[in-house]
Amino acid sequence: MTDVKQRTVLVVPFDGIQSLDATGPMEVFAGASRSPGVSYDLRTASLDGGPVRSTCGLTLVPDSSLADAPAPHTLLVPGGQGTRGSHPELTGWLREHGPRAERLVSVCTGALLLAEAGLLDGHLVTTHWNYCERLARDYPAVRVDPEPIFVRDGRLATSAGVTAGIDLALALVEEDHGRDLALDIARHLVVFLRRPGNQAQFSAQLSARTARREPLREVQHWITQRPDADLGVDALAARARLSPRHFARAFRAETGTTPGRYVERVRLEHARRLLEDTADGVERIARASGYGTPEAMRRAFVKTLATAPAEYRRRFRTPASSA
Repeated sequence: MTDVKQRTVLVVPFDGIQSLDATGPMEVFAGASRSPGVSYDLRTASLDGGPVRSTCGLTLVPDSSLADAPAPHTLLVPGGQGTRGSHPELTGWLREHGPRAERLVSVCTGALLLAEAGLLDGHLVTTHWNYCERLARDYPAVRVDPEPIFVRDGRLATSAGVTAGIDLALALVEEDHGRDLALDIARHLVVFLRRPGNQAQFSAQLSARTARREPLREVQHWITQRPDADLGVDALAARARLSPRHFARAFRAETGTTPGRYVERVRLEHARRLLEDTADGVERIARASGYGTPEAMRRAFVKTLATAPAEYRRRFRTPASSA
């Protein structure tokens, strides 16, 4: 009989923790451990071993102090309001023990603690969208990508806010034990195993600001409703009754992105939804999403998601659309 490899997952709670940042990933690993041949040893340890209070008022009782914690395979640092300010004792422990873990993980603003410990320097990371600017400003040696829901960079894995920690944990289980097990856990938790790490934290409509002026807001709405239309700058400027140059400048000033970039993201999201939720052919989806040809859509998917439409559909299509 083959020995089961046990992976110790150590979660580090603290006062002001966002409880779901810890319990979400722990439920994923616990669910995996109920399968034959899979073993995650889940441990929690606070700085002094005492109880900690989460932002929602839930009190968590750790297994031990950090000094008495076992050496982990996966060291997971959650986020929450408690990450604000300086934490010399906690970050000192992370600085010493973080490099020893085979896998170093942060959820949400837990990335701020890893950055304070100097463990993110030179790495590509993400965090909650509302803290990406602060992370980049306070720790210029860290490469911050505000877009994805999680990022893998070698042994380091960082995720965006709250539920993105569940997505990341599912990805880690898939890495350790295969997609079938991760899919079983996702079904048990009633979540979709369909969000790749490089999926944006927000849709194009949410990530871009809503324009103040009505003509520009109408153009934003038109783009989302008609991704298959002529969405070149000249056509969009005509709808806004502005010159192309004035339109492009005003659109960027009011939304924070260029018209072309906004159109690209809307079309990509539209194509992804059709691939996930319908049985339509790739050629039809390409036309409906404004790409014109399957090859143009394929290039957009590879550029942004690092995967082709057919592979994206295979991985993320909903059960109903597969029937």
